[in-house]
Amino acid sequence: MVTEYQVPTKYMTYDIISKRVYKKNLTVKEPDDVFKFLKSRYGKCRQEHFFVISLNSNHDIIGINISTIGITNRTIVHPREIFYHLIKNNSTSFIVSHNHTSGNLFVSPEDKDVTNTIKETSKIMGFNFLDHIIFNKNYYLSMKKEGYF
Repeated sequence: MVTEYQVPTKYMTYDIISKRVYKKNLTVKEPDDVFKFLKSRYGKCRQEHFFVISLNSNHDIIGINISTIGITNRTIVHPREIFYHLIKNNSTSFIVSHNHTSGNLFVSPEDKDVTNTIKETSKIMGFNFLDHIIFNKNYYLSMKKEGYF
């Protein structure tokens, strides 16, 4: 007999959670550091992935989380998905990043909107939003360096 609190083994499901926790202190000093971490694994992906890079007060990486995975040319991003990871990781600062599967590094109107929404939310939540990095398999674009901040 199965009560409402028991789940039979054959009905169990497993979620694959993508989170990288680093034992060594990897410090982010510039956007190139983030690009090096992400390009080898995610540069050739066929779907857009949106990442949250959680940092401590020294800008050491606490964790890299995939916030959302979309389709070939877009993904839906909402602040609650980003800030969930930051709160859970006890972060003080963060960087977001996503890949462009087309290979181009143009900043789309959607990229600008998402960045502005994240920027406003980070002020309210008390997190230091450092950059939004767009990358492909070979290159990256820092929205901060390009003047979008």
